Amino acid sequence: MLSEKLRDALDNLLPEPGEDEAHLAAPTLRDAAVLVAFTDRADPGVILTQRPQWLRSHAGQVAFPGGKIDPGDRDAIDAALREAEEEIGLGRRDVMVAGATEPYHSGSGYRITPVLAVIPPDLPLDPNPDEVEEWFEVPLDILFDPGNYARQYAHWQGHDRHYYDMDWQGRRIWGVTAGIIVNLARRLPAGWHR
Repeated sequence: MLSEKLRDALDNLLPEPGEDEAHLAAPTLRDAAVLVAFTDRADPGVILTQRPQWLRSHAGQVAFPGGKIDPGDRDAIDAALREAEEEIGLGRRDVMVAGATEPYHSGSGYRITPVLAVIPPDLPLDPNPDEVEEWFEVPLDILFDPGNYARQYAHWQGHDRHYYDMDWQGRRIWGVTAGIIVNLARRLPAGWHR
């Protein structure tokens, strides 16, 4: 069962490669959580969302379901589940949480906890148009292959920064989302889902 394999993989995470932007993060980090939802099928995929183009912040970007941890959330897992339900209509009853990894520090001042979980395949998800333009599933073997990402460089807020960038079927997966993916791909044991 995929959820058991994911729990075992979390128990055997490799050391962090130090690829996040922690050294550039603001002194006071804001807590956030994202749901990395693997679909329970022979060839698993991962659910991602695309934000609407009209948003003021992160318009059109590809992201995991997730957001800031609110005062009413018990923890990062609760926040990730709440956000996934609000953003794409993914009910908690359909999510088997395997666990959370160490937070990913973004250069924009967030401490983001990835919550890894397994969901049934082909759920009829219903995106909230105020937050999500559409959702889609990327095959795990493509999404978690670091060789599919180009390492890019940019000068932002007075610092030279690197980020990862991948195009998949016309969708650009980059920035924090790609950073979390590449970090997880390097840390999860090879072939954990087989």
